[in-house]
Amino acid sequence: MSNRIEILEEYRRANSQLATLKRKESESVHSSADTVLIEPQFGKEMNDLSNKCAQLDMILEAMEASED
Repeated sequence: MSNRIEILEEYRRANSQLATLKRKESESVHSSADTVLIEPQFGKEMNDLSNKCAQLDMILEAMEASED
């Protein structure tokens, strides 16, 4: 059970970091009547965290399914 708790905590940390990066990314975009070119500042980190969250989510789902 502790392994599940550790994985869940890691998932929460990664998800929180991802949310923080998304917020920082969106804060850099300013409203304008002109066309705005958005170049992701944290693109690679956000992609890596998204992949990590997806993998951890799959592990948690598999653990839950095996308990049934």
